[in-house]
Amino acid sequence: MKNPADIWKGFKDSRLFWPLAALGIVLLFNLIFTKDFFVMEIKDGHLYGVIIDIINRGAPLMLLSIGMTLVIATKGIDISVGSVIAISGAVAASLIGGKLEYVDGVQKLVTLVPMPIAILAALFVATVLGAWNGLLVARVGIQPIVATLILLVAGRGIAQLITQGQIITIYYNPFKFIGGGYLLGFPFTMFIVAVVFAATIYLVRKTALGLFIESIGINPVASRFAGINVSKYIFSVYAFSGLCAGIAGLIVCSNVSSADGNNAGLFIELDAILAVALGGNSLDGGKFSLVGSLLGALVIQSITTTIYATGVPPEITLVVKALVVILICLLQSANFRAVVFAKWGQNRGIAHESTIAK
Repeated sequence: MKNPADIWKGFKDSRLFWPLAALGIVLLFNLIFTKDFFVMEIKDGHLYGVIIDIINRGAPLMLLSIGMTLVIATKGIDISVGSVIAISGAVAASLIGGKLEYVDGVQKLVTLVPMPIAILAALFVATVLGAWNGLLVARVGIQPIVATLILLVAGRGIAQLITQGQIITIYYNPFKFIGGGYLLGFPFTMFIVAVVFAATIYLVRKTALGLFIESIGINPVASRFAGINVSKYIFSVYAFSGLCAGIAGLIVCSNVSSADGNNAGLFIELDAILAVALGGNSLDGGKFSLVGSLLGALVIQSITTTIYATGVPPEITLVVKALVVILICLLQSANFRAVVFAKWGQNRGIAHESTIAK
């Protein structure tokens, strides 16, 4: 049986220690300063509470972090996911819409096309857009940040072309279930994230796919000589990132029952990259942790919710969020901890010697 000290040391040295510590610090702050933060109650058969809201509202970011983790593991980056969210929502909203018609003399709300077809169309478009990024990176050889910057800029224009520069409102109630519905008392978005996460974990940990991705991130040239089709896997992870963004786009669109090509998913790509980094993953590629990325996304959403719950003025919300994130990043930095704790240890030693001398 392992020594508890060895178990603690192994956990402390693991990739998940600091993401869990960061989440614990945020939750501890709320336990002390935010009233009713952990209170949950059941209304109409559904769970309600701040914790449930964090998980529900953080679902799009968690989905993006799953796809972004695999992209970053190949030493890439995808800054176009926010635009893909806008396009996915625009496609779904334009196809579903919702209009009043008389059916057998009764006025009913019907969709322009069946909802499953609209959802599949939105996900197909999002995956194609991700594949376009993969094509530019893997086949054409454009640097990832430049390749995805093209879609970041053009994607907003595409979304506004689809919506004709207007905010499309969706009146079809079944579509609202995706982002605002409940299943077994829990938000339906939790089940969406769980399914995507479980499928991804199975593919990258129960098959050789994860090892190939990590190998490409560590040394793509050596991977190519080892017989790995580097271009194929890079292409695939960008397509998968697009698919994750497409699912997130459906949730965002469903939450507000509308599609806004200009503002939907705006700047969320930065939070997705940050979530991967806070999860203990290196932006230099290589080994990755999907669990860590999910924890990073929860940390970011918890910080955002905390800021609103504590009544921070809206004009300084982003500044406060940035300061908290900087603090968490510094705590995760081994070099920063080594310097700070070394100085703290020296000062403590000096104080101890002074006490002895007296």
